[in-house]
Amino acid sequence: MNSLKLKFLGLTGIILIVSVIGTTWYNLRTQRTMLEKMAADHSRLVAETVRNSIMTDMANGRNEQVGNTLNKISREPAIDSLRIFDDTGRVMIADNPGEIGDLVPTADLLAFRTGNFAFADTVGDHDHYNIILPFENAPACYSCHGEEKATLGVLSLKLSLDDLETLQSHSRNATMVASGAMLLILVLSITAFLLIYVDAPIRKLVGAMEHAEHGDFSQARASVTSSDEMTLLSAKFNFMVQRLRELMETTVKHEREMAVTQEKLAHTEEVQALNATLEDRLKEIEYLNINLEERIEEIEEANFKIADLASELEGKNFRLSQAVERLQSLYYMGLAINATVNLTELFNLLSEKATETLNSQVGYILMLNEQTGGLNVGGAFGITEEYDSNLEVPLKPGGVSYWVFQNNHGILIENVDKHPDISKMSRLGFIRESVICAPLTDQGAVIGTITVANPIDGSKFTNSDLELLSTIAAQASVAIRNARLYEEQEKTYLNTVHALVSAIEASDAYTRGHSERVTRYSMALGRRVGLTDDELKRLERAAVLHDIGKIGIDISILHKREKLTPADIEVLKQHPSIGVRILEPIHFLGGVRDIIEQHHERFDGQGYPRGLSPDEWLLEAKILAVCDTYDAMTSDRPYRKALSQEIAIQEISDHSGRQFDPEIANAFISMCSDGQLPN
Repeated sequence: MNSLKLKFLGLTGIILIVSVIGTTWYNLRTQRTMLEKMAADHSRLVAETVRNSIMTDMANGRNEQVGNTLNKISREPAIDSLRIFDDTGRVMIADNPGEIGDLVPTADLLAFRTGNFAFADTVGDHDHYNIILPFENAPACYSCHGEEKATLGVLSLKLSLDDLETLQSHSRNATMVASGAMLLILVLSITAFLLIYVDAPIRKLVGAMEHAEHGDFSQARASVTSSDEMTLLSAKFNFMVQRLRELMETTVKHEREMAVTQEKLAHTEEVQALNATLEDRLKEIEYLNINLEERIEEIEEANFKIADLASELEGKNFRLSQAVERLQSLYYMGLAINATVNLTELFNLLSEKATETLNSQVGYILMLNEQTGGLNVGGAFGITEEYDSNLEVPLKPGGVSYWVFQNNHGILIENVDKHPDISKMSRLGFIRESVICAPLTDQGAVIGTITVANPIDGSKFTNSDLELLSTIAAQASVAIRNARLYEEQEKTYLNTVHALVSAIEASDAYTRGHSERVTRYSMALGRRVGLTDDELKRLERAAVLHDIGKIGIDISILHKREKLTPADIEVLKQHPSIGVRILEPIHFLGGVRDIIEQHHERFDGQGYPRGLSPDEWLLEAKILAVCDTYDAMTSDRPYRKALSQEIAIQEISDHSGRQFDPEIANAFISMCSDGQLPN
């Protein structure tokens, strides 16, 4: 639908409809507001009049007239109910005597207590406007009412809004009818205007254009006088048609004259033109043949150059992609080794990554043993598992590592057969074909070497491979130094805390050696139940440090020979939490702190300090709980002598499933029965 007339009518109609709807809505809203204001003012005026009349009767001592007054006023059709209630909501006087003594609706009592003395509500299908007016106690009322009462009563007036709703409905209907009639008149007026002053003139112009299109210029005239604009438009159109007719007649005349002239010259000029054209074409063809031969030679020469460039570009692309792959490998290797602080894991990771990056079969790291002067295998990749990982390689001529130590820089051996001073058989059990080796340094001194051997594709290593391995070695040197510093720092922390534990136990003859024994028992039991190396490491540290929290317990409680009081027991139960707080600054002991905190938890959830369930209780803490209890029972204490091993094992068996995890308790008892409990 692309009619301008329909578009104009549609847009105008939408604007008129929106305008009329908006105006109607605003009028209805204004009428509603005015009616509500009239209802509020009327209700307030009636209520004030009633209250003043009642107060006058009460002031003159005519209390019996109050009820009659309410009955008379309530006879008005607009008043639904009229009552007086006290501040508790109990009806005292009402137009309906049956309501006296009942409670008023909750809305009336809530309005009085919140100070909302005028509000509208709906009961059933009827709308009301409520007025709440209190009777304040005044000096004139003190003779009948005490001074302590601030409010003598509350007047409640319900005014019906049904008449106002009817009036509003009639007004709304009238407004809607008037708005619809106005909208219809406007639409019809605009439609008539378009048909008379726009559509009819345009149709006349279109008819004249159709005559002009078919060449009927005598009928292609339009006479439109409906408006000045249309009159001007039709005049211009008529003038344009007349000019077009004149131009066409002139053109036809000229074409006829030219046709006669051309016909006379046709024979003579045609022959001459053909001869001249033929000679020109022959010369052009000869010239084109010469140029074509030259271009063919140039194209052949260009093809040879393109082939050479393509070959050169292919080689450069291969080298570039190889360099990108190596840089990417170096980047990921750097991320991996910088995230590893365990030396053994670091050496194995470096060996593996270097071997993969250089596409070789074998890679290994040898570290200097400063005590013996030999080289120990730090890590290896691609070597058969049969080699001795504890093998010490002597630092002497015949090995590539010896040459690197002597010269403090990397070495490239493309073919070992051409170097008789280098042994072809490695001490790690493989035959070397092509080898590169780079030094690992610490503050300028060589501390080890990293070596890769035998490319997988059978080729030879190059200088670029040596440069890449040297870069890897530089990264590895930094990572090794960081790992060693981390281990030294960790050992310093542990030695310090271990010394603190030893000092605590040294002050008490009864607990001397307790942590050491618990550590031995725990490690043996941990290996028996299949803990990993990392779990055994955490368990060992936790066993050494499990009682460090006792440094915060009063020594008189620790050495007390009498039976501990409940208060003493509560204080003693704090030592796991105290130990956690002591070790909190040591970040690498995070997992160890959890084991220490849980070593007095129980399988039945009655342990301390947190009362954990079996699923929440760490396996290492379950092991430590059994071993700690066993050593406590088999050691002398201030309040008793040591129990025998048989009695201690029986106690553990009796409390299995309540105090101890059954699987851990059974494993400990089995270890003792097999005679594998360390001394």
